[in-house]
Amino acid sequence: MSSAQSSTMTWHDWLASETPTSRVQALSSRVYQSIGAVTANPAAFTGLIIISILILIAMFAGVITHGVSPYAQILAERLAAPSTTHWFGTDELGRDIFARIVYGARVTLTIVLLVSILVAPIGLAVGTLAGYLGGWVDIVLMRVTDVFLAFPRLVLALAFAAALGPGIENAVIAISLTAWPPYARMARAETIAIKNSDFISAVVLQGASTARILFRHIVPLCISSLIIRLTLDMAGIILTAAGLGFLGLGAQPPAAEWGAMVASGRNVILDQWWVATIPGFAIFIVSLGFNFLGDGLRDVFDPKKS
Repeated sequence: MSSAQSSTMTWHDWLASETPTSRVQALSSRVYQSIGAVTANPAAFTGLIIISILILIAMFAGVITHGVSPYAQILAERLAAPSTTHWFGTDELGRDIFARIVYGARVTLTIVLLVSILVAPIGLAVGTLAGYLGGWVDIVLMRVTDVFLAFPRLVLALAFAAALGPGIENAVIAISLTAWPPYARMARAETIAIKNSDFISAVVLQGASTARILFRHIVPLCISSLIIRLTLDMAGIILTAAGLGFLGLGAQPPAAEWGAMVASGRNVILDQWWVATIPGFAIFIVSLGFNFLGDGLRDVFDPKKS
Protein backbone atom coordinates (compact mmCIF):
# COMPACT_ATOMS: atom_id res chain seq x y z
CA MET A 1 0.00 0.00 0.00
CA SER A 2 1.42 3.36 -1.00
CA SER A 3 1.79 6.28 1.41
CA ALA A 4 -0.88 8.22 -0.49
CA GLN A 5 -3.35 5.39 -0.08
CA SER A 6 -2.57 4.91 3.62
CA SER A 7 -2.98 8.63 4.27
CA THR A 8 -6.49 8.60 2.82
CA MET A 9 -7.57 5.43 4.68
CA THR A 10 -10.37 6.11 7.14
CA TRP A 11 -10.91 4.43 10.50
CA HIS A 12 -13.72 2.41 8.93
CA ASP A 13 -11.41 1.18 6.16
CA TRP A 14 -8.72 0.28 8.70
CA LEU A 15 -11.15 -1.62 10.93
CA ALA A 16 -13.00 -3.32 8.07
CA SER A 17 -9.85 -4.41 6.26
CA GLU A 18 -9.82 -8.10 5.30
CA THR A 19 -6.01 -8.17 5.33
CA PRO A 20 -4.86 -6.80 8.72
CA THR A 21 -1.18 -6.00 8.97
CA SER A 22 -0.85 -6.40 12.75
CA ARG A 23 -2.41 -8.27 15.67
CA VAL A 24 -3.82 -5.01 17.02
CA GLN A 25 -5.58 -4.33 13.73
CA ALA A 26 -6.87 -7.93 13.56
CA LEU A 27 -8.28 -7.77 17.09
CA SER A 28 -9.75 -4.31 16.55
CA SER A 29 -11.32 -5.45 13.28
CA ARG A 30 -12.89 -8.47 14.95
CA VAL A 31 -14.36 -6.35 17.76
CA TYR A 32 -15.63 -3.78 15.26
CA GLN A 33 -17.31 -6.40 13.10
CA SER A 34 -18.86 -8.07 16.16
CA ILE A 35 -20.30 -4.77 17.38
CA GLY A 36 -21.67 -4.08 13.90
CA ALA A 37 -23.30 -7.51 13.76
CA VAL A 38 -24.90 -7.06 17.19
CA THR A 39 -26.26 -3.59 16.42
CA ALA A 40 -27.64 -4.86 13.10
CA ASN A 41 -29.64 -7.55 14.90
CA PRO A 42 -32.92 -6.03 16.24
CA ALA A 43 -33.23 -8.42 19.20
CA ALA A 44 -29.61 -8.06 20.28
CA PHE A 45 -29.69 -4.28 19.87
CA THR A 46 -32.91 -3.95 21.90
CA GLY A 47 -31.48 -6.09 24.67
CA LEU A 48 -28.23 -4.15 24.61
CA ILE A 49 -30.13 -0.87 25.00
CA ILE A 50 -32.13 -2.20 27.97
CA ILE A 51 -29.05 -3.55 29.74
CA SER A 52 -27.09 -0.36 29.03
CA ILE A 53 -29.89 1.72 30.57
CA LEU A 54 -29.91 -0.58 33.61
CA ILE A 55 -26.16 -0.11 34.06
CA LEU A 56 -26.44 3.67 33.73
CA ILE A 57 -29.29 3.74 36.26
CA ALA A 58 -27.21 1.75 38.72
CA MET A 59 -24.15 3.96 38.21
CA PHE A 60 -25.97 7.28 38.59
CA ALA A 61 -28.67 6.26 41.08
CA GLY A 62 -28.01 9.23 43.34
CA VAL A 63 -28.31 11.71 40.48
CA ILE A 64 -31.45 10.10 39.04
CA THR A 65 -33.26 10.12 42.40
CA HIS A 66 -32.10 13.71 43.18
CA GLY A 67 -30.62 12.53 46.46
CA VAL A 68 -33.79 10.85 47.75
CA SER A 69 -32.82 7.96 50.03
CA PRO A 70 -34.40 4.56 49.33
CA TYR A 71 -34.48 3.96 53.10
CA ALA A 72 -36.08 7.24 54.26
CA GLN A 73 -39.42 6.54 55.95
CA ILE A 74 -42.22 9.11 55.92
CA LEU A 75 -45.09 7.36 57.69
CA ALA A 76 -47.44 10.28 57.02
CA GLU A 77 -47.14 9.49 53.28
CA ARG A 78 -47.32 5.69 53.48
CA LEU A 79 -49.01 3.93 50.53
CA ALA A 80 -49.32 7.19 48.60
CA ALA A 81 -50.36 6.81 44.97
CA PRO A 82 -47.99 7.76 42.13
CA SER A 83 -47.76 11.53 41.79
CA THR A 84 -45.36 14.29 40.76
CA THR A 85 -43.80 14.09 44.23
CA HIS A 86 -43.45 10.31 44.28
CA TRP A 87 -43.38 9.11 40.68
CA PHE A 88 -44.02 5.46 41.58
CA GLY A 89 -45.81 6.10 44.86
CA THR A 90 -44.68 4.99 48.31
CA ASP A 91 -44.71 1.67 50.13
CA GLU A 92 -46.15 0.61 53.49
CA LEU A 93 -43.41 2.50 55.36
CA GLY A 94 -43.63 5.67 53.29
CA ARG A 95 -40.43 4.96 51.34
CA ASP A 96 -40.20 6.30 47.79
CA ILE A 97 -40.67 3.37 45.41
CA PHE A 98 -38.94 5.13 42.51
CA ALA A 99 -35.78 5.56 44.59
CA ARG A 100 -35.96 1.94 45.73
CA ILE A 101 -36.39 0.72 42.14
CA VAL A 102 -33.38 2.76 41.01
CA TYR A 103 -31.14 1.59 43.85
CA GLY A 104 -32.49 -1.94 43.43
CA ALA A 105 -30.81 -1.99 40.01
CA ARG A 106 -27.48 -2.06 41.86
CA VAL A 107 -28.54 -5.11 43.86
CA THR A 108 -29.71 -6.89 40.70
CA LEU A 109 -26.49 -6.18 38.81
CA THR A 110 -24.41 -7.22 41.82
CA ILE A 111 -26.16 -10.59 42.01
CA VAL A 112 -25.85 -11.15 38.27
CA LEU A 113 -22.16 -10.21 38.25
CA LEU A 114 -21.23 -12.34 41.27
CA VAL A 115 -23.13 -15.37 40.01
CA SER A 116 -21.49 -15.02 36.59
CA ILE A 117 -18.02 -14.82 38.15
CA LEU A 118 -18.66 -18.02 40.10
CA VAL A 119 -20.68 -20.06 37.62
CA ALA A 120 -18.70 -19.59 34.41
CA PRO A 121 -15.27 -20.75 35.70
CA ILE A 122 -16.76 -23.72 37.60
CA GLY A 123 -18.78 -24.97 34.64
CA LEU A 124 -15.93 -24.36 32.20
CA ALA A 125 -13.36 -26.15 34.39
CA VAL A 126 -15.57 -29.19 35.04
CA GLY A 127 -16.65 -29.49 31.41
CA THR A 128 -13.23 -29.10 29.80
CA LEU A 129 -11.55 -31.50 32.24
CA ALA A 130 -14.24 -34.12 31.76
CA GLY A 131 -14.25 -33.77 27.98
CA TYR A 132 -10.48 -33.76 27.45
CA LEU A 133 -9.31 -36.29 30.05
CA GLY A 134 -12.22 -38.70 29.65
CA GLY A 135 -12.14 -42.03 31.48
CA TRP A 136 -12.91 -42.11 35.18
CA VAL A 137 -12.52 -38.31 35.44
CA ASP A 138 -15.31 -37.84 32.92
CA ILE A 139 -17.51 -40.42 34.67
CA VAL A 140 -17.11 -38.91 38.15
CA LEU A 141 -17.53 -35.28 37.08
CA MET A 142 -20.54 -35.97 34.88
CA ARG A 143 -22.29 -38.08 37.53
CA VAL A 144 -21.90 -35.21 39.99
CA THR A 145 -23.30 -32.90 37.33
CA ASP A 146 -26.24 -35.26 36.79
CA VAL A 147 -27.05 -35.16 40.51
CA PHE A 148 -27.40 -31.37 40.39
CA LEU A 149 -29.39 -31.52 37.15
CA ALA A 150 -31.83 -34.02 38.67
CA PHE A 151 -33.37 -31.33 40.88
CA PRO A 152 -35.32 -28.26 39.71
CA ARG A 153 -33.02 -25.26 39.95
CA LEU A 154 -35.33 -23.09 42.06
CA VAL A 155 -36.09 -25.90 44.52
CA LEU A 156 -32.39 -26.68 44.91
CA ALA A 157 -31.57 -22.98 45.33
CA LEU A 158 -34.23 -22.71 48.04
CA ALA A 159 -32.71 -25.69 49.84
CA PHE A 160 -29.19 -24.25 49.73
CA ALA A 161 -30.39 -20.77 50.73
CA ALA A 162 -32.37 -22.18 53.66
CA ALA A 163 -29.33 -24.17 54.80
CA LEU A 164 -26.90 -21.25 54.45
CA GLY A 165 -29.27 -18.67 55.93
CA PRO A 166 -30.79 -15.46 54.54
CA GLY A 167 -28.61 -12.79 52.96
CA ILE A 168 -27.51 -11.65 49.53
CA GLU A 169 -24.12 -13.39 49.82
CA ASN A 170 -25.71 -16.73 50.66
CA ALA A 171 -28.28 -16.21 47.89
CA VAL A 172 -25.45 -15.74 45.38
CA ILE A 173 -23.77 -18.95 46.60
CA ALA A 174 -27.07 -20.86 46.46
CA ILE A 175 -27.81 -19.71 42.91
CA SER A 176 -24.25 -20.46 41.78
CA LEU A 177 -24.37 -24.00 43.19
CA THR A 178 -27.44 -24.72 41.08
CA ALA A 179 -26.52 -22.86 37.88
CA TRP A 180 -23.17 -24.39 36.84
CA PRO A 181 -24.19 -27.88 35.52
CA PRO A 182 -25.53 -26.74 32.10
CA TYR A 183 -22.25 -24.91 31.44
CA ALA A 184 -20.28 -28.03 32.33
CA ARG A 185 -22.35 -30.10 29.89
CA MET A 186 -21.92 -27.55 27.13
CA ALA A 187 -18.15 -27.19 27.70
CA ARG A 188 -17.73 -30.97 27.75
CA ALA A 189 -19.52 -31.41 24.42
CA GLU A 190 -17.45 -28.71 22.75
CA THR A 191 -14.21 -30.01 24.25
CA ILE A 192 -14.85 -33.52 22.91
CA ALA A 193 -15.37 -32.08 19.43
CA ILE A 194 -12.31 -29.83 19.64
CA LYS A 195 -9.85 -32.40 21.03
CA ASN A 196 -10.29 -34.57 17.93
CA SER A 197 -9.30 -31.69 15.65
CA ASP A 198 -6.12 -31.82 13.60
CA PHE A 199 -4.61 -28.73 15.20
CA ILE A 200 -4.93 -30.30 18.67
CA SER A 201 -3.17 -33.41 17.38
CA ALA A 202 -0.39 -31.20 16.03
CA VAL A 203 -0.03 -29.44 19.37
CA VAL A 204 0.16 -32.82 21.15
CA LEU A 205 2.89 -33.97 18.76
CA GLN A 206 4.85 -30.82 19.60
CA GLY A 207 4.91 -31.95 23.23
CA ALA A 208 2.49 -29.44 24.74
CA SER A 209 1.30 -30.26 28.25
CA THR A 210 -2.31 -30.98 29.12
CA ALA A 211 -2.60 -27.70 31.00
CA ARG A 212 -1.26 -25.72 28.03
CA ILE A 213 -3.64 -27.44 25.60
CA LEU A 214 -6.61 -26.74 27.87
CA PHE A 215 -5.84 -23.11 28.70
CA ARG A 216 -4.29 -21.98 25.42
CA HIS A 217 -6.39 -23.85 22.86
CA ILE A 218 -9.58 -25.48 24.18
CA VAL A 219 -10.83 -22.99 26.78
CA PRO A 220 -10.64 -19.94 24.43
CA LEU A 221 -12.75 -21.80 21.85
CA CYS A 222 -15.40 -22.60 24.45
CA ILE A 223 -15.69 -19.10 25.87
CA SER A 224 -17.89 -17.60 23.12
CA SER A 225 -20.58 -20.27 23.50
CA LEU A 226 -20.35 -19.96 27.27
CA ILE A 227 -20.90 -16.20 27.13
CA ILE A 228 -23.98 -16.64 24.94
CA ARG A 229 -25.39 -19.28 27.29
CA LEU A 230 -24.61 -17.10 30.29
CA THR A 231 -26.43 -14.15 28.74
CA LEU A 232 -29.46 -16.33 28.07
CA ASP A 233 -29.40 -17.54 31.68
CA MET A 234 -29.26 -14.03 33.16
CA ALA A 235 -33.05 -13.82 33.16
CA GLY A 236 -33.27 -17.08 35.09
CA ILE A 237 -30.67 -15.84 37.58
CA ILE A 238 -32.62 -12.62 38.13
CA LEU A 239 -35.90 -14.51 38.59
CA THR A 240 -34.30 -16.96 41.02
CA ALA A 241 -32.79 -14.11 43.03
CA ALA A 242 -36.14 -12.34 43.04
CA GLY A 243 -37.82 -15.55 44.18
CA LEU A 244 -35.38 -15.93 47.06
CA GLY A 245 -35.93 -12.29 47.98
CA PHE A 246 -39.70 -12.76 47.82
CA LEU A 247 -39.45 -15.65 50.28
CA GLY A 248 -37.14 -13.74 52.62
CA LEU A 249 -34.05 -15.80 51.78
CA GLY A 250 -32.30 -13.20 49.64
CA ALA A 251 -31.44 -9.57 50.37
CA GLN A 252 -32.68 -8.59 53.79
CA PRO A 253 -34.56 -5.43 54.85
CA PRO A 254 -34.08 -2.57 54.42
CA ALA A 255 -32.18 -3.41 51.21
CA ALA A 256 -33.92 -2.22 48.05
CA GLU A 257 -34.27 -5.59 46.29
CA TRP A 258 -37.02 -6.02 43.72
CA GLY A 259 -38.18 -9.47 44.84
CA ALA A 260 -38.47 -8.35 48.46
CA MET A 261 -40.36 -5.24 47.30
CA VAL A 262 -42.90 -7.45 45.51
CA ALA A 263 -43.30 -9.50 48.69
CA SER A 264 -43.89 -6.39 50.80
CA GLY A 265 -46.69 -5.27 48.48
CA ARG A 266 -48.55 -8.55 48.07
CA ASN A 267 -50.88 -7.81 50.99
CA VAL A 268 -52.09 -4.56 49.42
CA ILE A 269 -52.02 -5.62 45.76
CA LEU A 270 -55.75 -5.00 45.23
CA ASP A 271 -55.91 -1.52 46.77
CA GLN A 272 -52.37 -0.16 46.33
CA TRP A 273 -51.34 -2.01 43.15
CA TRP A 274 -48.20 0.04 42.53
CA VAL A 275 -46.33 -1.31 45.58
CA ALA A 276 -45.92 -4.79 44.08
CA THR A 277 -46.64 -4.19 40.39
CA ILE A 278 -43.88 -1.69 39.65
CA PRO A 279 -41.01 -3.83 41.08
CA GLY A 280 -42.49 -6.82 39.24
CA PHE A 281 -42.52 -4.80 36.02
CA ALA A 282 -38.85 -3.88 36.58
CA ILE A 283 -37.97 -7.58 36.93
CA PHE A 284 -39.92 -8.32 33.74
CA ILE A 285 -38.22 -5.59 31.69
CA VAL A 286 -34.67 -6.51 32.77
CA SER A 287 -35.28 -10.23 32.25
CA LEU A 288 -36.70 -9.48 28.80
CA GLY A 289 -33.63 -7.37 27.99
CA PHE A 290 -31.23 -10.21 28.84
CA ASN A 291 -33.35 -12.67 26.85
CA PHE A 292 -33.31 -10.37 23.81
CA LEU A 293 -29.56 -9.90 24.10
CA GLY A 294 -28.90 -13.63 24.50
CA ASP A 295 -31.14 -14.59 21.58
CA GLY A 296 -29.56 -11.94 19.41
CA LEU A 297 -26.01 -13.00 20.28
CA ARG A 298 -26.90 -16.60 19.51
CA ASP A 299 -28.30 -15.59 16.11
CA VAL A 300 -25.27 -13.45 15.31
CA PHE A 301 -22.50 -15.76 16.44
CA ASP A 302 -24.06 -19.18 15.79
CA PRO A 303 -21.36 -21.06 13.84
CA LYS A 304 -24.03 -23.26 12.21
CA LYS A 305 -25.85 -20.26 10.77
CA SER A 306 -25.72 -20.19 7.04
